[in-house]
Amino acid sequence: MKVSAIGLVFLVCAVVLVPGVFAQNVDNRAGYSVGPAGNLVLPAVMSPMTVGTITTGQTDWYTVIVPSGKASITADLNWGYAPDILSLTAIAPDGTIGPYYDAADGVTDGRIYLTFSRTGGITPGTWKFKVYGVSVLGSQSYNFVTY
Repeated sequence: MKVSAIGLVFLVCAVVLVPGVFAQNVDNRAGYSVGPAGNLVLPAVMSPMTVGTITTGQTDWYTVIVPSGKASITADLNWGYAPDILSLTAIAPDGTIGPYYDAADGVTDGRIYLTFSRTGGITPGTWKFKVYGVSVLGSQSYNFVTY
């Protein structure tokens, strides 16, 4: 079967643009809905991407200042090696949400990619994110970003 270049472009776009997971709520604590983040979202404002290294039992902390009127915040923890187990916990000004593990976003791929939202907007103020090395062979590098 011969595939035209235009047909191939449409096929690639369809695969990339359609989210692989349509789950709604992973968790609902303190009134927050937490679920898989969408694909190909390029936000206007992002925190600087952090590159870290973690070992079993180690905790790394990240702080984000959330302004008033923000509907949601997305956290992307990506280490890319599914056999190592990391967790991500969000500590909002009004409660702790998590911990979450690799499959929380619907895919086991060495990544936790979640959006935290709430009707009426999320609580403004200082949000902290805890990255914890649950089970890591040696040390594991990772990237972490919020937007």
